[in-house]
Amino acid sequence: MLRAFAKTGLLDLTARAESGFYRNDALGEAIGLALNSALKDRSGIRRYGSAAVPMDEALAEVALDFSGRPSLVFAGKLKSERIGDFEVQGIRPFLEALANGARLTLHIRFYGENDHHQMESIFKALGLAVRQAASKEGEGIPSTKGVI
Repeated sequence: MLRAFAKTGLLDLTARAESGFYRNDALGEAIGLALNSALKDRSGIRRYGSAAVPMDEALAEVALDFSGRPSLVFAGKLKSERIGDFEVQGIRPFLEALANGARLTLHIRFYGENDHHQMESIFKALGLAVRQAASKEGEGIPSTKGVI
């Protein structure tokens, strides 16, 4: 899933994590902190991004804002306990840690029958939305207050 995120987001991402309960949190936070560091003061970025990605019967919609105010809204249901070696209950902590580390507001809605398709559509939509929001679109900080 991280490969799908990195590929669609055009991100050069290499990650290694030890197995364990907090692995998802630590990985999400590390990726979020790397995004935050790369964006610096967010000067010149588009700031907002959104994407909808279908994967057969599944659909995920992601909207995000590199607002400086971390938040996660996660709407959808996964039925399985595991997808391959990934514990499904770990997706929410991963995304919360990513939002906190990157200081972004993240909204995700999804549905479908196949959990793998739902998960893959989430990560691909996330990558596309990050790519869109982080793209250069002008000068200065994209905020009416002049600071993010």
